[in-house]
Amino acid sequence: MTKDLVIVFVKNTTLGSVKTRLAKTIGDFGALEVYKELLKITKNTVAKLNSDVRIYFSNHIDTDAWKNYPKNIQQGADLGERMYNAFKDGFEDSYKQIVLIGSDLPDISTSHIENGLKALEKDDVVFGPAEDGGYYLIGLKCLIPEIFKNKPWSQSHLLKKTLQELHHLNVSVSTLETLNDIDTYEDLIASDFYISNQKLQEKIQQLND
Repeated sequence: MTKDLVIVFVKNTTLGSVKTRLAKTIGDFGALEVYKELLKITKNTVAKLNSDVRIYFSNHIDTDAWKNYPKNIQQGADLGERMYNAFKDGFEDSYKQIVLIGSDLPDISTSHIENGLKALEKDDVVFGPAEDGGYYLIGLKCLIPEIFKNKPWSQSHLLKKTLQELHHLNVSVSTLETLNDIDTYEDLIASDFYISNQKLQEKIQQLND
């Protein structure tokens, strides 16, 4: 066991349950193919870490996926509660610094996660801002329940509101490089991830012909 823990939130690869905004344009099968490719990037990124890693599935544990990692199910009524409970598990197991990421970031790298953990040596909280106003990474060195309560999840002022609240609580915060996740068709076709992935382009073309 290391003193650092990285939590990865993943969705079960079930048709119709991933990338739902994207699916409105390219269909459920296309959205699932995109998410599977994003999962591969996340797996490759996480595999290079020296920290402990835990996988938290959205609905049920997939025994065939993420082999050799401890696996759990996200618990809670909304995203905030699910993240809070995952952090709580980690701190109760004596981890000193915990970073949580999602699994739909085409540009995530091992260094983003490592920089998040490094930031916690100095500050109480770290965020990786997303271009849509949310965040792709959150790291804590102690549990701060206020971060996870009464927040505008999936809205463009999520990070701004969270930072304002932490400022009032006198909590020290670092931010990392801003990245773009893929929620819409416009996000997809503008991304290097898609432009450089000929196989994925062909699959989506075939599905929509």
